[in-house]
Amino acid sequence: MTAESTEATITAWLATQQEAMLGVLEAMVNTDGGSYDKAGVDAVGEIVKRFMAERGIPVEVVPREKYGDCIKARVAGGTALASGNQQQSIVLMGHRDTVFPKGEPQRRPFKVENGIATGPGVADMKAGLVMNMFVLAAFHQFGGAPGPLLGLFTGDEEIGSPEGREVIEATAREARVVFNSEPGRPNGGVVTGRKGGVFSILDIEGKAAHSGGNFEAGISAIGELAAKITAIHALTDLKRGITLNVGLVSGGQSVNTVAPWAQGQIDLRYVEPADRDEVMGKIHAIVERSFVPGTRAKLTIRGEFLPLTQTPAAAKLFEMYKSAAGESGLAITGEFSGGCADSGFTAAVGAPTICAVGPVGGKAHSPEEYLEVASMVPRAQATARAILRLEKVGL
Repeated sequence: MTAESTEATITAWLATQQEAMLGVLEAMVNTDGGSYDKAGVDAVGEIVKRFMAERGIPVEVVPREKYGDCIKARVAGGTALASGNQQQSIVLMGHRDTVFPKGEPQRRPFKVENGIATGPGVADMKAGLVMNMFVLAAFHQFGGAPGPLLGLFTGDEEIGSPEGREVIEATAREARVVFNSEPGRPNGGVVTGRKGGVFSILDIEGKAAHSGGNFEAGISAIGELAAKITAIHALTDLKRGITLNVGLVSGGQSVNTVAPWAQGQIDLRYVEPADRDEVMGKIHAIVERSFVPGTRAKLTIRGEFLPLTQTPAAAKLFEMYKSAAGESGLAITGEFSGGCADSGFTAAVGAPTICAVGPVGGKAHSPEEYLEVASMVPRAQATARAILRLEKVGL
């Protein structure tokens, strides 16, 4: 088939798959998969593996110790005479984990009402996984991909990909381009830039004492944490896109005890890669300083995302995707997001990356999370068209 006939065949087939997509999505949403629930995230992975096995698509599992395994599904493409970037994989990426506690799918299972699907993780990002699965299936069935396709399904993105990052970066180093299927923005746009993020735990050690009878013998860890929080928040620079937020605090023994311990969890967001080290240096200086004499503090980085920055190649990928999506009736805009994603890791190692190409949804991480069902097929078609047009734009 010619490229044009392949495109017509694949997009026509995808147009018939909405109900099948919803069936797979329902199974995924109704399966527990919080980031710390390895068994649950791997159970979602079993749905991916079963889908691929039923279609004869080979799968490789990259075991992870604490969090969900990484799954790679491969679809052949290109020609034996391919050279250069034509031998590199066209990567369709997404994560299986969600932010919700165990039992959430039982409390509010998958539901479709008036064209809106709801349920934990329905948009972020199980719909994107389903979209990727059907795009892979389409190229496996009809052929025509301009190079090998690789579907990467990871398991710990919502906590900064502590075990998935090395797999993501290794995959991206051999990638021709990366489509990250995070949910499309509520206005239908995609994401061309994202902030980086560092997520840290600050532990403070003080000394317990009776707050009435022996107050002067105590050293308040909570007092120290309060002073450190004020200093850390003062590092925020909105003009530069730098924000600091201590979003969780805990500590103390009892109301009548000078607090012997305290903990704060810090969220740093930044735009420019150089800002990361500058701000982290200032945080370390605050950690090392004792505002309350006698306290001790330790900072532990729990997770980290790199910023997604748009290179000239990524800009070319966006313009081509925008054109391809237009033929599915989609008016695409590119947005900058303060949120973080695995797309920052792929961009940082040099792979042209576009993010949020998944079906459209909103209100992620909340009980009100939703997916626009009618967006599933057009977004899948847009990705398929974009894959077929890579060579035309020199990617």
